[in-house]
Amino acid sequence: MELRLTRSTIRDWRSEDVASLVHHANNRKIWLNLRDSFPNPYTLADGKRWIETAASESPVTSFALEVNRQAVGGIGIMLKGDIFRHSGEIGYWLGEEYWGRGIVTEAVIAMTQYAFSHFNLNRISAGVFEWNPASMRVLEKAGYQFEGIMRKGAIKDGKLINEHIYAILLDESHAAG
Repeated sequence: MELRLTRSTIRDWRSEDVASLVHHANNRKIWLNLRDSFPNPYTLADGKRWIETAASESPVTSFALEVNRQAVGGIGIMLKGDIFRHSGEIGYWLGEEYWGRGIVTEAVIAMTQYAFSHFNLNRISAGVFEWNPASMRVLEKAGYQFEGIMRKGAIKDGKLINEHIYAILLDESHAAG
């Protein structure tokens, strides 16, 4: 898959992305905003394992964010099952040197459209830790609506924290138009 956007390209992970992946992912500020399955420190072995995992997904739901021919972040959809089989959860991260450029907002809009059109979804949600208002703003600009707070619902860096929940429905999205 490859989606060429104005500020970046969303594409499949490649084995040659490992050095750039590790360079950008090995950042405590990024780790603080992601689930604990995202390692810190982020090693070469972690990068290789991630690229192998992403490539083996069926369907592929985890993608690289490329800027200037380098993988500088990631974006993906976690597909849910059972009674939630028409729902997904979007997740994303971007190397710190690229923050504040509108890259993630544009990518979230494109990934949301892609997910609705390829995965038979009716709802896509996202959880954002209480200390990340920039990510909340990304979701709002991408058309996601704030639904509530999971009070003290997550543990990150040894602290119980609130997670802000956002979601968008198919008929609210750019994909519906």
